[in-house]
Amino acid sequence: MSFYTSLNGLKNAQTELSVIANNLANAETTGFKKSRINFADIVSGTASSNPKLVKGIGSAVQSIDQNFSLGPTQQTGAALDLAINGEGFFTKVSPVTGKTFYTRNGNFGMDGAGYITDVQGNRLQVLPVDANGNVTSSTPQDAQAPATNGAGAELMSVTVKADGAMIAAYADGTVTELGKVALASFVSPPGLLQIGNQDWQATGISGPASYGQPGAARFGTMLSGSLEQSNVDIAEEMVGLITAQRYFQANAKAIDTATQLSQTIINLRT
Repeated sequence: MSFYTSLNGLKNAQTELSVIANNLANAETTGFKKSRINFADIVSGTASSNPKLVKGIGSAVQSIDQNFSLGPTQQTGAALDLAINGEGFFTKVSPVTGKTFYTRNGNFGMDGAGYITDVQGNRLQVLPVDANGNVTSSTPQDAQAPATNGAGAELMSVTVKADGAMIAAYADGTVTELGKVALASFVSPPGLLQIGNQDWQATGISGPASYGQPGAARFGTMLSGSLEQSNVDIAEEMVGLITAQRYFQANAKAIDTATQLSQTIINLRT
């Protein structure tokens, strides 16, 4: 029994090492959120067992939780590099599949058709506004800057204000508000499904997304010309790495000791 108990410990230690290694590998990944592993004990007993004789038979991985604490902000100077100074996620839609993704990575640019996109081509979503800049609908839409305005003047630049207003400036000096950056919130963010590229998708655990504009409710303001960096603390992860290594070594030693005991019993002579 001790072999299997320690074997569970070895597998759990290997999983913990994998989680820590992934955190360290993404210490410089923009918008990355670190993970933490939680263990649960396993016991051998039934409802009729004497509670004073119930013994543990190892542990199991209970969950791998994501930590959505804010990471440090780095200034880049690029107008379409965005960071959220608070809670929420940027919302993106794939023009190919129509799937919706959520991210804290605000590294955006503009494609040839004027859409504001990430490096994969997913389109940033904004909330539509009226002529006075008031949000008219809670349903997000693609952020797109027309190449020319009604007077035929060419697009010069697109900037984003602290309240999420996306402003397109044209050669004739006119400006047009394209909408306000749509921020998504969830009842349970740790329930979001990681799909890579610092993107998440909603699940039944996270609940559906509810949308708002920067500065409203619990949403923070928008920082233009900045990017949120990974929230991985390298010193903390290194301490966890040492602890996980000792955990692995201790379980390996327990297996070695059990092997020696078994060998001693087998070698007994009558």
